[in-house]
Amino acid sequence: MFSSSYSSLPPLPHRIFLLLTVIWAGSLWTVGYMVAPTLFAVLPSRETAGMIAGHLFQTEAILGVTVGVLQMVLCNVLIRRGANRYRALRWLVLAMLCCVLVGYFGTQPFMGSLKEKAMALGVGVAESPFREQFGMLHGVSSAFYLVQSLLALALVWRASAPRSTGE
Repeated sequence: MFSSSYSSLPPLPHRIFLLLTVIWAGSLWTVGYMVAPTLFAVLPSRETAGMIAGHLFQTEAILGVTVGVLQMVLCNVLIRRGANRYRALRWLVLAMLCCVLVGYFGTQPFMGSLKEKAMALGVGVAESPFREQFGMLHGVSSAFYLVQSLLALALVWRASAPRSTGE
């Protein structure tokens, strides 16, 4: 009796994949849509809020790349084992990875450079001549974050769907 109920449980790689999905999506949504806005609403200085949010987004980006790579490996393992549903999930993970790579690692060096240039002038980036460039890069980064968040929703939805036989 124990073995038949045990065999109906999802395989360990699938469970790990789901756990990683929840960690990535949950942290993405929490940092981007709860913590960062709260920092700007509560802290008296926008610069301080921005600095803290920047550190959180950096941690989130590193987590995203780490989890995404692990999920890609798991998808490949599961596909080789015949779980074809992971082909579509792998594309979602790859799209999320691209979003974090372009949206954070592609824009952040430029945003950091603009902040440094503003500091060299003795002002914050919001009061500097680099304000518009920074705002544009921030908008691009935010758009990629939004797309990544929506892809995370699709990943959670599809990964948690009941499995068909043999997957």
